Amino acid sequence: MADEGSTIELGIAELREVTGFAVACAEPAVAIFERDCPDDPRVLAVLEEARRFAAGGRRTKALRVTALAAHRAARTARDTGHGAAAEAAHSAGAAGAAAYLHPLARSTQVLHILGSAAHAARALEIDAGEDRGVGAERIEKARGLAGPIVVRVLLRYPNAPGGRGRVGELARELDASLRRP
Repeated sequence: MADEGSTIELGIAELREVTGFAVACAEPAVAIFERDCPDDPRVLAVLEEARRFAAGGRRTKALRVTALAAHRAARTARDTGHGAAAEAAHSAGAAGAAAYLHPLARSTQVLHILGSAAHAARALEIDAGEDRGVGAERIEKARGLAGPIVVRVLLRYPNAPGGRGRVGELARELDASLRRP
């Protein structure tokens, strides 16, 4: 692991793996967004762009634009009383943002790797009436989705940062579990 703030080596193939992982983590929660916000295409748009990149496509401006749009969709969902859908939209936005993981060894960059999983777990928790067991189960499934390349990339970064409420707790739980031998 590099010192906080130093530069690390990070290749495009690794970014594709991290993005594919993030998309796989977001997908189970997207059904909540589609159910609660059926007329909003922004979440599906970012997942489509992220899948394209993970499958070998170029890292285009459309990926960045759709990731930001998904985060705006999250605010809209929250403002209309759909908390679980908001977290699902954040999960999809984080999947798109995973393609923009920076090669700077900062703890906040860990959220580009694990943010999608943490937001998806939180969406499923909220949808299950705040059942933390559902979130823990989703984190365990995300752990199983993280292939060796994703784990090797994660290990180059410092531990996940503190704060960020329940989503931060879920990210730190996943981070700690992936760092254990």
